[in-house]
Amino acid sequence: MIQGCGSDVGKSVLVAGLCRLFANRGLAVRPFKPQNMSNNAAVTADGGEIGRAQALQALACRTPPTTDMNPVLLKPQSDVGAQLVVQGRMAGAWAARDYQGRKAALLPTVLESFERLRRQADLVVVEGAGSPAEINLRAGDIANMGFARAAGVPVVLAGDIDRGHVIAALVGAHAVLDPEDRAMIGGFLINKFRGDASLFDDGRTEIVRRTGWRDFGLVPWLSAARRLPAEDAVVLEREAEGPRRRVRIVVPMLSRIANFDDFDPLRAEPEVDFAFVPPGRPLPGDADLVILPGSKATLADLAFLRRQGWDIDLLAHVRRGGRVLGVCAGFQMLGRRVMDPDGVEGPAGEAPGLGLLDVETVLTGEKRLALADGRLAGGAPVRGYEMHVGRTTGPDMARPFAWLESGAPDGAVTADGRIAGSYLHGLFDMPAARAALIGAGVAGVRPTAHSAAVDTALNEIAQALEAALDVEALTALAGLPRLRY
Repeated sequence: MIQGCGSDVGKSVLVAGLCRLFANRGLAVRPFKPQNMSNNAAVTADGGEIGRAQALQALACRTPPTTDMNPVLLKPQSDVGAQLVVQGRMAGAWAARDYQGRKAALLPTVLESFERLRRQADLVVVEGAGSPAEINLRAGDIANMGFARAAGVPVVLAGDIDRGHVIAALVGAHAVLDPEDRAMIGGFLINKFRGDASLFDDGRTEIVRRTGWRDFGLVPWLSAARRLPAEDAVVLEREAEGPRRRVRIVVPMLSRIANFDDFDPLRAEPEVDFAFVPPGRPLPGDADLVILPGSKATLADLAFLRRQGWDIDLLAHVRRGGRVLGVCAGFQMLGRRVMDPDGVEGPAGEAPGLGLLDVETVLTGEKRLALADGRLAGGAPVRGYEMHVGRTTGPDMARPFAWLESGAPDGAVTADGRIAGSYLHGLFDMPAARAALIGAGVAGVRPTAHSAAVDTALNEIAQALEAALDVEALTALAGLPRLRY
């Protein structure tokens, strides 16, 4: 189990890289995260949902994602509450304070999923959440040491040297953990090192001296990780600027933005100038395409969008001849009205939409979760997934954005084709669909195969970990026989 000295220390990438490393050695490997908190989710083949990072880790293992890989998923809907998903299915909305008192009851479900994976695989690589040193959250824990001790899984603690104070983070964790939790840790590794590794030799020696833990290695800064889908919204603030290229596409950073990894293929395109627009800044006047993203709280984010003045910017963009695409909740916001009579995503209520599509949406308690193949209205093949609550109707639905293989229509388009909405996530993954959506008559746009780029990045990360870590010692810690390769 890879635990960390905090959030965003690189646990998800380390787990993905280790999954690919051991899969390349011929092992049957599975990823597992007992509890995840993210609005970036993926749909599994059986119609469930898990954290997007675990779907990426399944890809690293070369195996389809399943709901057992992330049995507890929290999807924040406000600063103090989240939707709870258990083994892929929505299980209600819990306040943060209530969840802290009730999470221990989910441990049997977590262990049930873990045991199913363990029976399928030679090796399960587990990802923790946050930090085990957050001892105020230790009671009833199912995400870090509570799980590790219940399942008997040895732990490697990862420290992030890029953010500084890594010695204090690791030694401090050793100091605050109780003896039983501390005994689960087989060693540590240092992540995100830049420069001459020998300059930190004394630091590593000091960590060993003060903790007694084994040093499993020093991982360099993994530039290939930038080509992987991001899990946490904290990374969006690093993506707000970029050089001007041929096609300019912008996405406003809604307060409850969800599944923002939809746009990773656009970020990777050499002919696309892609940027997230942070709160407090206007939508740029020279954008070719504005995309309204998904959200975990449609009405709340519609109000947030208006408070930023982005509704005015969007109307000005349309008057200048710009294009707009709404994805999932963004699609709902583009309509005439959004209604939540039963309080599915927060307090019950309704609000006028942006009025750019002649549709309206009623949010319902039933969540649509499905993988989807089909074709855009222009004929390009598309592959994605649906993950939404709500039923959308109206005259513009007579012009579907796409047709699914089932024969069902998806989304809506205005008569002039400049405003469109769709419930499909993953719209930009396939090259032909991406070309159709971003090209808009711009010559020279030749999108690359994003899935191939992700796969190549996983192999590069695995190779870097092979060189940086004591893999044989990790193999022994996991109880595997010495591998010949």
